[in-house]
Amino acid sequence: MRSLNGLIGLLLIASAVIVNAASGRVLKVLPHYLDQKGRHALSPSLFERDAYQAHLRKHPEEVGSLRFDVQWSATGGKPEGLRLRVEARGGKAGVTQPLVIETPVKARWGNGGWAELKLDPEAFQRLGGLTGWRVTLWEGQNQIAEQKSFLW
Repeated sequence: MRSLNGLIGLLLIASAVIVNAASGRVLKVLPHYLDQKGRHALSPSLFERDAYQAHLRKHPEEVGSLRFDVQWSATGGKPEGLRLRVEARGGKAGVTQPLVIETPVKARWGNGGWAELKLDPEAFQRLGGLTGWRVTLWEGQNQIAEQKSFLW
């Protein structure tokens, strides 16, 4: 009987910890090449954006930088101290460590939103193009969500 009471008490404590922990998702990751003027599209049309991105991929000399648009969500308790981390691997030979950029995020509509993480032109030159990426959502020291590209 005592062991059963102990087990029930342990389960209650564990469930209280799980309820207070945040959970999250990285819903969508859109890596966009930016031209020398910082534009990812020439007009506000999704078709034009995709066409311009194809043009920039074909003409890498026109690419000035890279931006990740990330849609995320977090639930459970009141998630505080949330941040998104993007790790990017490039095409330059000899670069073994991924380039890492982070930004703090706050939920806007409901429990999530969109975040924009942009590489500066010098970091993009060091990267040498984009071959793979991983996006993670963190609450404090705990990773609560991840999405990665096929070539990660």
